[in-house]
Order: sequence, then C-alpha cells, then structure tokens
Amino acid sequence: MRIDKLLANMGYGTRKEVKTLLKGGNVRINGNPEKSPKTHVNPDEDLVTVMGEEVEYREYIYLMMNKPGDLISATEDAHDPTVIDILQPEDQVFDPFPVGRLDKDTEGLLLITNDGQLNHRLTSPKKDVGKTYFAVIDGKVTEEDVRKFSEGVTLDDGYQTKPGKLVILESDDVSEIELTITEGKFHQVKRMFEAVDKKVTYLKRVMIGELGLDEDLDLGEYRELTDEEIDYLMGITNLEQ
Repeated sequence: MRIDKLLANMGYGTRKEVKTLLKGGNVRINGNPEKSPKTHVNPDEDLVTVMGEEVEYREYIYLMMNKPGDLISATEDAHDPTVIDILQPEDQVFDPFPVGRLDKDTEGLLLITNDGQLNHRLTSPKKDVGKTYFAVIDGKVTEEDVRKFSEGVTLDDGYQTKPGKLVILESDDVSEIELTITEGKFHQVKRMFEAVDKKVTYLKRVMIGELGLDEDLDLGEYRELTDEEIDYLMGITNLEQ
C-alpha cells in the first residue's frame, strides 16, 4: 500500500495534506525519513511513525449504534441527515456504511462497518440471521397472529414471508411484542402486521442474532464492537465458507 493512501485512510488528512506532511520530513518508515508519497509499505510489517507517533493501521471498523428515529440508514442523502453524518471524523475516514437498513422512524440496533463481506453475509436471507424487534401495536395481538407469523404471512404485494417468531409481551387494545425475522423486505415488520389488520406505532430493533443492543447507549450514541462481538458475528455468518 502506498504511504500516502495509508496515512489518508488513517485520518492524517487528504492526499494533498499527506503529501505536505511527507515533504516536511514528518514521516518515518522503520526509522528512516520518507518524503515520497509513492513509497509502498506493508502495514503488517513496517513501522510507520508521524512526528514520532506510531501509526496503528486498521483495515476495518465495526460499530454498534443506537439509531434515533430521525436519521436515514444510508451513507448520504440529499434531504435528510444520515447515520454516517453523526460519526466522529476519525470513524468517517474509514468510509463505513450501515449494515442493511432501518426505516427512518425505526430506532435501535444498527451495525456500521466498511467490511463488505460481513455486510453481505449478515443481510443475506440465505444465512437466516435473525433480527429481533420490539414493537408497540395498535390492536390486540393474539395467539392466532402468533400462529400466522410462524407460517409466514402474505404481504400487500403478494410476497409470502419466511416464518417469523412472534412473542406477545402485552396484549390489549395497545399491544407490545417482540418479533424475530430473517429477512429485510421494505417496511417488512409494519407490513406483516398490516397483513393481520394491525398497525405498528413504534418499532425498535433490539438484537441481531444473539448480539443485543448495548443498553448503555443512548439514542444517537455508538461504540466500537468488542473483539468477542466481532468474533461472534464472523461465526454466525460462516465467513470461512
């Protein structure tokens, strides 16, 4: 990897700013001053320092966000702020993107990464990675609804969903439920309840597989995944296959 690309990727400025940094004699590779932006380095073997500080190279970033209900799950949008807009500059420099999507008004667990392979595996219906949602429903959710969801319901466009696991937490004129599904069709949770003549009034994703939303994260806050959490996600998506 070229030294200017490595430093730019690690947040030391634009390519132009990095070239200025190099020309100023502020960069060393294995203790030797380096001024050429074209010089290639091996991040796993070469020691790169900037003004005496070691550059710790990372290729991937893995974040967990408690998404608020006013952000778009996208990298950019012409009209609304996105989940990427609220990341710190040192995280934005990795060019991360949301894993799958949550509707604008849906809150909760959102993973953000620049690992395209993990993103593909987590969002592929073939992998059957469950996504669990907490929802408030306008209407009394019944055991008949549980049965219908367990068989899959027909959406308004004729699509037959895969089976979903519906758990009733509170059943009244306004009900509270948890629903686990392995797909991510457009507005799927809302449309599944519309298929049984009910309406979702609040929706929050609380879990991906067995990875739960960190309860210490307020809306709009995020943190890096731990090594154990990353290993878990790699395991459930069978990345080695």
